[in-house]
Amino acid sequence: MKQLMGGARRRAALVGAVAVLVAAGLGTWATDTWPFDGKDTYCWGAWKEDSGPGFLSREALDEDNASRTAKETVPTPGRQRGRCTVALHSERVSSDGGKVVEETEITVTYGPAPESAAERMEWIGGYLGDRAMPLPDGLPGATDGRHALLVLPKGCDAHDGRPTAVTLDSTARSVYSDSTMPGDAGLGGSQSVARLLVAAANHAMEKAGCAPAEPLEAVSPMLTLPEEDEDFFTRACRIKGLEFGGKAARDLEYQVGAVTRDLQSCSVRTEHGEGRYFDALMVAEPRLSALFDGATGSKPPARGWRGTGVFADDYKVVRADCAGRPLTVLMLAPSLHETTPYFAAFADAVARRVGCAPVAPGGSSR
Repeated sequence: MKQLMGGARRRAALVGAVAVLVAAGLGTWATDTWPFDGKDTYCWGAWKEDSGPGFLSREALDEDNASRTAKETVPTPGRQRGRCTVALHSERVSSDGGKVVEETEITVTYGPAPESAAERMEWIGGYLGDRAMPLPDGLPGATDGRHALLVLPKGCDAHDGRPTAVTLDSTARSVYSDSTMPGDAGLGGSQSVARLLVAAANHAMEKAGCAPAEPLEAVSPMLTLPEEDEDFFTRACRIKGLEFGGKAARDLEYQVGAVTRDLQSCSVRTEHGEGRYFDALMVAEPRLSALFDGATGSKPPARGWRGTGVFADDYKVVRADCAGRPLTVLMLAPSLHETTPYFAAFADAVARRVGCAPVAPGGSSR
């Protein structure tokens, strides 16, 4: 009888242990982390180990002394900011016996657009200009495969009216004893970045209490760049008025970016892409346009310009009506480059392309 009672106790203990495991499993399953598959999740539960991109794969940890770490700050209804970082670190020995350190970092940030106008213009240009292409499915944002931005629905706006956005940034490098070389972060290209960004945005909005009724989706193919960079030219981005003499253009190259009704960009670089000569950008998509609210002044920036704008040392921005919606043109450039004629040429070229009246003075004759 004593032996039978001992067996009953063991069976009861086993049932209790299973019940605890099942309860724990149900709790974690609700946050997309099933305890029995041993896979980690990142960025508020948005990304899962071995879910596609190389930086999340187990193969990324095959190098000697390789590790993947993560840290995050969760947005909440009371704190409308969040940040998550996934970092990879490995060490190996090179063919000459030296130590090589491989470092990769992917950071996602949730929060309002920068408050300072100058900082905001640089921030906008950094995500929407150069090689960035619009996100698929009409999502208000863009990515170049290494960086990305998505403006969230109005219900997530900050208390002062600034739009809230989710951004993704990546860096990768190989550090040798005598040099550092850039590398591939393993994001999987622009299509993959768009999906990573949208997944993180959906989870962040849920945490912040402003998620829309239906989650955002990025399922359609991404647009591709209309052409590669060009380092032998006299007219940049095929825009009349962006002409350079042969000597001036010798050390420059340009990149045609997006060319859509909602977004267009043109970048001119010095020293074979290493330094900025100017970045020109047109934005007309409503939620992207909201990023400029409060930063374009209340009067024309100079005589003859239509709309309102600001001509500062490092940027020029003008907003004007175009068929009932705002069209904003922005140029970022170091103050040592006088680019007002180029800005006027770009502004009128894009306005004419989308069927709007000229923005800059003299535009009717261009």
